[in-house]
Amino acid sequence: MAGHSKWANIKHRKARQDAVKSKAWSRCARAIIVAARNGGPDPTMNLTLRYAIDDARAVNMPKDNIEKAIKKGAGIGQDAVEYVSIRYEGYSPGGVAMIVDILTDNRNRTAAEIRHLFDKGGGNLGANGCVAFNFQARGVITIEKDKTNEDQITEIAIESGAHDVGLDDDLWTVTTEPTELLNIRQVIDEAGVEIESAEVRMIPTVTVKCAADDARRTLRLMEMLEEQDDVQQVWANFEISDEVLAELEAGMG
Repeated sequence: MAGHSKWANIKHRKARQDAVKSKAWSRCARAIIVAARNGGPDPTMNLTLRYAIDDARAVNMPKDNIEKAIKKGAGIGQDAVEYVSIRYEGYSPGGVAMIVDILTDNRNRTAAEIRHLFDKGGGNLGANGCVAFNFQARGVITIEKDKTNEDQITEIAIESGAHDVGLDDDLWTVTTEPTELLNIRQVIDEAGVEIESAEVRMIPTVTVKCAADDARRTLRLMEMLEEQDDVQQVWANFEISDEVLAELEAGMG
């Protein structure tokens, strides 16, 4: 499997290991706020909100925090807040295309901070559209290997209209159209299969092979961006060897 896909799955595992950290809660809170703002505060009527709440619970976000985020998004009470979605595009020091997805309540502050991080990391922040053509949006659902079997997950994928299903290391991966992600997630839920993660990912259509040094610098820039409070996701089209990937994963322990 491509290095960038393995790294995405590694990040999900690390996010669960680091679940008590405020960054994971902050991202979940913003997703809940936006879902409540767009579809209302009732998760029984708002599927996007329901799954945003499920994701928050998966990282042990307290119930009070979840309820506060719903109220903020729905404009209930004095803490109502409005976030806007912004996408930045640029390049890493090794020429890897990067997409940074943002939720912010202050465009000017965020723009300055993202530009500073690209400069600090040796990359280049580009204009809108400068790298997006190297990616395609896909819904990706991952399931731990022992939570299902090939016959069950293949049948679910076929019947629900998923694009593809495969086994990558110890994770089943179901690929969907972005617009079908929530529906197919619901089908899997109703089949009683526990999901590891479900999200829309920007999947590279063209990749850039990175030597060890370029891989480290690229991943360092990604980490710097991910630590910024307004950043929700960072996508990149790097390709690195299994040996370097294993070394980098070991360093995350």
